[in-house]
Amino acid sequence: MKTTLSRFIAVLLLVVPGFMATAGFLFMKDAIFYYIADHGNELVANPAFEWMKFIGGLLLFAIGAGFIGGWVFFRDRKRNYVAPRFRKKKPRPADRPIRRGNGQAQ
Repeated sequence: MKTTLSRFIAVLLLVVPGFMATAGFLFMKDAIFYYIADHGNELVANPAFEWMKFIGGLLLFAIGAGFIGGWVFFRDRKRNYVAPRFRKKKPRPADRPIRRGNGQAQ
């Protein structure tokens, strides 16, 4: 029972940011669409862009996509699936001197 509940919570931790990113994308899409559609409407003399809706959607999208991307990166880094430049740096042993290319110790 405990593993079932913990797996359900883990799925929710990924689903909620996914819904946030989806909603943010839809808010941005709607703001752009309504602005373009108002240009074709003869009743609207000066169409206005919905900046607050667009910026709110951008924030929701960035937070949701960033959380999911960070989670995938952390998981891949833990399993050593990432490129060498993204792997954790191993600390140098303190007892070995650092050698330069000419073979002299520093």
